[in-house]
Amino acid sequence: MPSRHCRHLPAGPHPRRLGRTRQRRRRRHVRPPPARIAAARGEADRLLDRVGFAAPRAAHGDSLTYFDHKRIELARALACAPDLLLLDEWLAGLNPTELEAGIDLVRSLNASGLTIVMVEHVMHAIRSLCGHVVVLSAGRVIAAGTPDEALADPGVVRVYLGEAA
Repeated sequence: MPSRHCRHLPAGPHPRRLGRTRQRRRRRHVRPPPARIAAARGEADRLLDRVGFAAPRAAHGDSLTYFDHKRIELARALACAPDLLLLDEWLAGLNPTELEAGIDLVRSLNASGLTIVMVEHVMHAIRSLCGHVVVLSAGRVIAAGTPDEALADPGVVRVYLGEAA
């Protein structure tokens, strides 16, 4: 049997909560003004053009290349207008042609004033893009400096290339 102080409440959700739920539902279905939708679409198109996305805007995701997916991912990150962009293995898995296009894109973003921190294993990209690298092993810094200095470091050679290298 319910306690005495609960007998006066109707069964189901609390009436105040029910009102808020209905208000939320009403707000959720309010469509933004057409001008705002047009501005958002224009900004999305601008960002997709910025990252070199050339596929039709209405293309289904299954028909896009792996690099197109990466371009969309980058455009989504740029939509937040960041001052600092973290790229985690963004160039991994690209063929040589796509890799060169990706390097050019990252270079152009950096040239436009965007600071970029990269986590990357593609040595060609590191040598092409980075002026300073920090090499980690098991979460500890084992080398830092220019890419050539870091790659020549005996600790880096031992950890990443093996003793025989």
